[in-house]
Amino acid sequence: METYRSNGKLLLTGEYAVLDGALSLALPTKQGQTLNVTSQTNGFTWRSYDIHNKIWFEAQNLGTNNPKFTPIANTLKKILSVASEINPSFTEKMNNCLAKTHLEFERDWGLGSSSTLINNIAQWADVCPFELLFKSFGGSGYDIACAKHNTPILYKLESGKPKTYPINFNLPFSNKLFFIHLNRKQNSKEGIAHYKIIKKGKAKLCSQLTEITEELLRFPSEKDFCSLLEQHEEILANFLDIPTIKNLEFPYFKGTIKSLGAWGGDFVLAVGEASYVKEYFSAKGFSTIIPYNEMILTS
Repeated sequence: METYRSNGKLLLTGEYAVLDGALSLALPTKQGQTLNVTSQTNGFTWRSYDIHNKIWFEAQNLGTNNPKFTPIANTLKKILSVASEINPSFTEKMNNCLAKTHLEFERDWGLGSSSTLINNIAQWADVCPFELLFKSFGGSGYDIACAKHNTPILYKLESGKPKTYPINFNLPFSNKLFFIHLNRKQNSKEGIAHYKIIKKGKAKLCSQLTEITEELLRFPSEKDFCSLLEQHEEILANFLDIPTIKNLEFPYFKGTIKSLGAWGGDFVLAVGEASYVKEYFSAKGFSTIIPYNEMILTS
């Protein structure tokens, strides 16, 4: 049996602007996804299991053109097809095998079910995961970089090419950082489409967010850390012309709240005393509250 594994991801700084070269700080998560491949004699079978070990997707013989394929099946077929185009020998490798994926997080958490899948398939197919991403899904690639690294990273696109720099990002006040799931899945493609419509001011935006990312590397105090995250929120809110998540939904929270990745769903980062954070968000119906040190891989 062949086994592959990739880490999930969260983007702390540079959301959207990472597409245009902003230096971004990304956080690989302890939760990820595995891919196990075994040989069989009756063609190709794919099974995807959720965190509860229940099959949520299954397909066979994806090499055919079947009009009954679901959108998920067609997406998987495209990824496998692109992998075969990059490495033609992969086509034969897929014959007569059973591929099983297992998620280590809830499907609606937005931690990278697609990016971990692409990175796992890239390992299996012996192709560059960034090339596979860019030729199939598209995107900045920061999530692929997280899939491959076990520490926080700086990520940047330089002339369209991904640059990744592992960093030490151990915050002394990490016991006051919590990830709260907003009970809804955000479609990152919609957010990116909105961002791309805006044509002016992106160079300035990238410069401002890059500066904040660099300041975060100077091991700021808790107060300065919160101030930098709040500046980041305000800058991006003004650029996108949409309110920050705190102003929109949590105006009375006594602390800092930072959107992560596409705005509007999935996880946010909240900074505050553990008892207060848990009491505040639980009272509002948000039960998934994960301490930073339980979620993030650190050096």
